[in-house]
Formats: sequence, structure tokens, C-alpha cells
Amino acid sequence: MKKKVLLMGKSGSGKTSMRSIIFADYLARDTTRLSPTIDVEYSSVQFLGNLHLHLWDCGGQDDFYKNYLDNMRDHIFRSVELLVYVFDIEHFEAVDLKQFEAVAEALDQHSPDALVFVLLHKMDLVAEEERSLVFRERESLINECTRNLAVRLGCRNFTSTTFNNRNR
Repeated sequence: MKKKVLLMGKSGSGKTSMRSIIFADYLARDTTRLSPTIDVEYSSVQFLGNLHLHLWDCGGQDDFYKNYLDNMRDHIFRSVELLVYVFDIEHFEAVDLKQFEAVAEALDQHSPDALVFVLLHKMDLVAEEERSLVFRERESLINECTRNLAVRLGCRNFTSTTFNNRNR
């Protein structure tokens, strides 16, 4: 069984680091040497027996997003089973929400049955006593910007971190 998985989010949000740790056996400290993703990096991994994941790690620079949405829309967003969208909790801005909304709309158009997992990444950088509040605030903003699409896309929000309290 083959499944197309998109990894998307702003440049520096941690997409490639997570992919490298989960699927390439990197240690968290080794991810500091990774370079920014240019355009789309494709990889296939066998996961849980006969499940083959086709990972599309999409570079997060603004120019790439413009290209994904304007020129490569069908190619990028067609036949997607899962979108993992990563927000950097420290650099969470209105423009990032607009970009996510545009991605969600493209996914809704080309892969309406896809699931969407939103990761609020680098939560270890938020003081422990503030994490729950910060998560709820960001989750509310994400759900608001996709209110017309989230139910159909099966949008789910999670916190994540590559490092445990930045111990490298």
C-alpha cells in the first residue's frame, strides 16, 4: 500500500529534522547540521510492514510556496493521503496562517479526503507552565483560519519537539 505524505511549513520549522529522526535514524543533535530544503525532497520509506510512504518534504521558503500554489498545484496536492503541517511555535505569525490556509484550500481542491496533522513544533522552548495556554491559543487561530475546511480535512493539532528541553 503506497501513501503520499506532504511535509510542509515555514522554512526552519523543523520538518526535515523530524523526518530525519523518524525515518533516517538521526540523533536530535545531528539535525543541527541539516541544510534548508530546496524545492521538494522526495523519499520513500517502508513503514509498519507493507505500508510504503512517499514523503514529499517541501521547502518552506516563500518563493517555493508561491511556486507550489501557483505553478505546481496539481502535482503537489494531488493524491495526498496525509499533510503534516509544521508551525514553529516561536515564529508564529499571521502570514504563516495565511500560507497554511492556502495550502489547506489546495489540498481540499485536489485531495479532499486527505488527513491534516498540524504540529506546533519546538514546544520545549515555551515555559512549561505556559505550554497549555500557548497551545490552545495557537490551535484556536489555526482552526479559525480553516473553519470552512478543517472538518472536511480531518484537521488535528498536536505539540511536538525534536529536543527534550534542548538537551543535545
